[in-house]
Amino acid sequence: MGFTRRLERDCSHSTYIKMWADTQRELDTMLQREREEFLEPEEDREKAMKMLATAYIQYLEIFRKLEAAHDHLIHQQKRAAVRQVLDGVIGRILEIKKEMVALENSECHCLDGILMDLQRVPEDIEIPIPKYFVKENLRILQEREKYLHEILLNAGLLEQEVVTAMTLEEGIRVIQVAERARQGRARAAFMRRIYLEEKRQSKKEEQEMGKNPDDAATCIQKVWRGYSQRKKTEKLREEEMVFLGMSLPPELEAISSLQKANVLQGEVQEGEDLDFRPELRKTEGPHIKETLQDQITQCFLECRHITGRFPDYPPERTGGSKAIFIEKHPEQVAEELAAKREKEKKEKEKNGKKEKQAVKAKKPEKVGKQVVDLRWKIGPSNFLSILEEGSSQYQVFWENRDNRWDFLQDHDPELIKGGEREEVEEEIRVQVDEVMQEKLLKIKQAVDGETGPQSKAGKGEKGSKIPAKKKIPELERDLTPDRTIDSLYQELAEEGLLIRVKNVNLSDYIGYYDCLRSIPRGTGAQPMPSIPEVRQLVTLYGILPLGSQIVHENAPLVKSLLLAGPAGVGKKMLVHAICTETGANLFNLSPSNIAGKCPGRDDVIMMLHMVLKVGKELQPSVVWIGDTEKMFPKGAPKGEEEVSAKRLAKFLPQFLRALKPNHRVLLVGTTSKPYSANMGPFFKVYQKIILLPKPDYLTRLALWKHYILQAGGALSQRVNLNCLAQVSDGFTQGHVVDVVHTVLTELRLLQMARKPLRTAEFVTSLARHDPVYKEEEEMFQAWYAKTPIGKAWSAAQEAKEEEKEKGKKGKGKK
Repeated sequence: MGFTRRLERDCSHSTYIKMWADTQRELDTMLQREREEFLEPEEDREKAMKMLATAYIQYLEIFRKLEAAHDHLIHQQKRAAVRQVLDGVIGRILEIKKEMVALENSECHCLDGILMDLQRVPEDIEIPIPKYFVKENLRILQEREKYLHEILLNAGLLEQEVVTAMTLEEGIRVIQVAERARQGRARAAFMRRIYLEEKRQSKKEEQEMGKNPDDAATCIQKVWRGYSQRKKTEKLREEEMVFLGMSLPPELEAISSLQKANVLQGEVQEGEDLDFRPELRKTEGPHIKETLQDQITQCFLECRHITGRFPDYPPERTGGSKAIFIEKHPEQVAEELAAKREKEKKEKEKNGKKEKQAVKAKKPEKVGKQVVDLRWKIGPSNFLSILEEGSSQYQVFWENRDNRWDFLQDHDPELIKGGEREEVEEEIRVQVDEVMQEKLLKIKQAVDGETGPQSKAGKGEKGSKIPAKKKIPELERDLTPDRTIDSLYQELAEEGLLIRVKNVNLSDYIGYYDCLRSIPRGTGAQPMPSIPEVRQLVTLYGILPLGSQIVHENAPLVKSLLLAGPAGVGKKMLVHAICTETGANLFNLSPSNIAGKCPGRDDVIMMLHMVLKVGKELQPSVVWIGDTEKMFPKGAPKGEEEVSAKRLAKFLPQFLRALKPNHRVLLVGTTSKPYSANMGPFFKVYQKIILLPKPDYLTRLALWKHYILQAGGALSQRVNLNCLAQVSDGFTQGHVVDVVHTVLTELRLLQMARKPLRTAEFVTSLARHDPVYKEEEEMFQAWYAKTPIGKAWSAAQEAKEEEKEKGKKGKGKK
C-alpha cells in the first residue's frame, strides 16, 4: 500500500516537473520576444496595444501553469525556485496592465480579436489566485482568528450559545431508548442462535438423504438473491443516513477526502527546515576566516605601497571590510569613464541617422520650447531582472537534474549550504573586522607612529552646519511606544474597529462574459466593466499585491481602491473576498461605525495611528470605509456622523503618505452614491476606481439557480429560471439573495416535498423591491466620465475625432 502511494506521488510529481520545464521554456521565449519588440519606440498606438495585450494573455497562461506547479510540488527547494519566478510573472503582469491602462485611458480592454488570434477563450484571461497566499500562513491566521473570536466573545460583541440542562422527561426518554436498544440486541442474538441450530439440523438431514440438482440450483438462487438484496439494503441505508443528516452524500465525501489530501500535502510541503550553519562554521569557518584576513592584509600592504601610509579601516555602518573590496583604484575609475564616453559617442553617431529618418517620417509636436515625442515606449521594469535570474538558476540547478530516483523528495544539502554559506561568511566577517581593526592600529603605531584613529572635526569648526530637523508627520510618529501590538489589537477589536472577515471567495462573485460588449465600443462610448472584468481588476489591484511582499514592493504601487455601484451589486462582498483570499485583517472605519468614537482631532489621530501600527505589524491589512461619500460632502456636514466622517477625511491623505511600498496595507472605499461627494478631495484619496455593473441576463440566470440550490431548494419544471432571469432585469445580486431567503424559509423547505416551488412565489417577493432605474445608471456613467481616467478617455476620443476631420478635409482638398 505504501509503495502504491509512493508510486502515485512520484507520477504526479513528474507531471508537474514536466509542466514546470515546459512553462520555463515558454517564459524564456517571452523574455526573448520582449527584448526584441519592446526596446524601440512604436509610432502606431494600436500596434503597441496589440503587442501589450498579447504579452498580457501569454503571461497569464504562464502564471496559471506556474501556480499549479508550485501548489503540487513537494520538494521545498524546487517550490522556492518556482516561487521566485511566479512572483516575477505576477509583477510583470501588473506592469503590463499599467501600460495598457495608460495607453487606452481605460481599465477595460477589448481583447476578443487577440483571443481569437491566439485561439483562446475568454475564461483564459481569468486571473488565478495563488494558494500560497493563505496556505503558507494558515496556522498563524487560524490562531489570530481564534484570538479575535475570544476577544469579541469576552467583550459581549458575539452571541454565545446558551447551554441548557436536560429535563426529567428528556432523561427518561434517553433511558427508554437505550433499554429498548439493549433488549433488541439481546433478542437478535437469541434468534440468531435458534437460526444456526435449525441450519445445523437441516445440513445433517441433507447429508443423510444425498444431494439433488434442484437443491443445488435453489442454493445458487438463494445466494444470488441474498447478495442482491444486501446491496439494495445497503444503498437504502446510505440514502436514509444522508436524509437524516447522519452522513455526507457521496459528492461531499469526495470533497472532504480531497480536503484531507490537501491538508496532508500541505504538511509534507512544510517539512522541517534543515540548518547547516553550525556544520559550516565548524568545517569551513577557519578557512573563511584565514582567507578574509589574508585578503585584507594584502589590500593594506598595496595601499601602503601606493600612498605611503596605511589606510583607515572602514566603519561598520559603511559595510566594514566589504567596502575595501568594492572600492577601486583611481586609475581603474578613469579608464572606465574614458571607455564609457567613447561608447556613448559611437552610439550617438549610430542613432543620429535613425533619429533624422524618424523626424522626417513624423515630426514631434512642439509645446512651447519643449519637443514632445508622441511615440509609445514601454517603461522600465523591476521584474525582468527577477525573471532572468530565475531562468538562469533553473538552467544551472534544475534543467538537467535527474528526478527519477528521488522518491522521498528530500532536500539537497549542497543547495542549502550554498545559501547559508553567505550568512556564515557575514558572521565571520564581523569577527574578522574587529580583529583586523586592532591589528591595523598596532601596525600604524609601530610603523608610522600614529597613536589612534584619524581625528574628527570639532563641533565648533567654521562652515559646519547643523542640518535642520524635519518635522515628522503625526501619523508617522510612534504615539504608543509603551504599548504592545496585542493590546492595541484587543482595543481595536473591542471598539468594533477590527471586525471578523466573512469566508467569501472571489469566485463566489458570479458573472459571465458578455460577447456583445464590443458593440458600444464602436460608438466611442466610455467602456463599462463587466462582472468578470471587475473580478480581474480586484485581483490585480487588491489581491495580488497584498498576497506577495516582493510583488508589493516592486510593482506599481496602489494604496487605495474605490468600489462604486448601486446598492446590492456586491461591494461589501468584494471587500471580504479580498481579505479571505489574502488572509488580511479588516478594519472598519465607515462613518456609521466611528460615530461617537472620535469626538476630537486627537482621537482621530490616535485611532488612525493604532490602525496603521497594527496593520503594518500584522500585514496584510485592509482598511474599509463604507459609504465613503459621506466623508466628502458638498455642503456643510449634518449630524454627528457626517462631522466625525469629515474630520477623518482630513487625515486620509496623511494616512496614505505614511504607507510605503513595504507596507501591505490597502485602503478600500465603497459607495452607492458617489455623485453626491465633493469630487476634488474625493479623487485625491482614491487612486483606482472600479465601477460595478448590474448583472446581465446570463449572470441573473446563474444567480437564481445557484442561490436556490444553496438555500436547500429543489428545482423542477414549475420553476422557470429563464422567466425569473427575464423578469429580474434591472435588479441586483442583493435583490436575488434577499428574495430567495424570503421565500425559502424553514417551513417552506419542509413543505417542498408535497408542495414544489413555483415561479410565482419568487416573482411576488421580487415585486416588493425597487430595481435600479435607467436614470440612476446614467448618473453613475456621468459621474464616471468626470473621474480622472474618464476625462482622459474623453480627451483621447476628441483627439481622434479631430484627426479624422483633418483627414477628411485633406482628402477633399486633393
